[in-house]
Amino acid sequence: MISILLATYNWPPALKLCLESLGTQTDLDFEIIIADDGSTAETKHLIDSITANFPVAITHLWQEDQGFRKTRILNQAITAAQGDYLVFLDGDCITQPDFVARHRELAKAGHLVTGSRVLLNQALTNSLLSWPHWSFERFTSNLLRYRLSGGINKYLSLKIKLGKGTWRDYKQFVWRRIKGCNMACWKVDALAVQGFDETMKGWGHEDADFVFRLQHNHIIRTSGSWATEVFHLFHRIHDQSNAAENARRVREKILAKAL
Repeated sequence: MISILLATYNWPPALKLCLESLGTQTDLDFEIIIADDGSTAETKHLIDSITANFPVAITHLWQEDQGFRKTRILNQAITAAQGDYLVFLDGDCITQPDFVARHRELAKAGHLVTGSRVLLNQALTNSLLSWPHWSFERFTSNLLRYRLSGGINKYLSLKIKLGKGTWRDYKQFVWRRIKGCNMACWKVDALAVQGFDETMKGWGHEDADFVFRLQHNHIIRTSGSWATEVFHLFHRIHDQSNAAENARRVREKILAKAL
């Protein structure tokens, strides 16, 4: 079974769209573990209202809000996951109906997958948040118009889906296209590297650090582009005051392993 580890923090309207998109998957053999980094009661009320009639099991993990501690709550979600394959997703991302099926297709022993995203601009994001419910059919009926108007930054990768192949495999670690909002690995591999580094404080590069340590542990990175794209809602940039320090620490690890 697949476990979707869904990170969220204080944006219930976005989380609602994300969960609704997961509820319409073509492959429903998965569970959702919501990794909540200290949201207020409004998020809990939303989750409770959705859980009762949802087609798959939802578990809500919550920790007190003490600043950005996504690594800590994700490690709790990894431990709690019942599935042997983990798909990491953020609550500000909307999935396509074949999201789980595509990740299952790309899943392979000894590999991790770094997926891709389609960026939505502020106007389109506001429009979607006003919808009473998520509708993939409604969204895709205007896809070309959204692309031409700048509402989305990609089009072809939503119309053309590519399958498995060694062409997807990275030969070495690169920073590019690592998105913690859409990636996957086997639970046993995540546990082998002790999950995310909880000493990394604040937003930035905790996902790159995780991927680097997996690759250093002989796990092959596979691209999920042209298969697993999610729709990333527009939001204000996070506090990046710790990003440079986190990046320095990752580079330090890379250099140490190279010596």
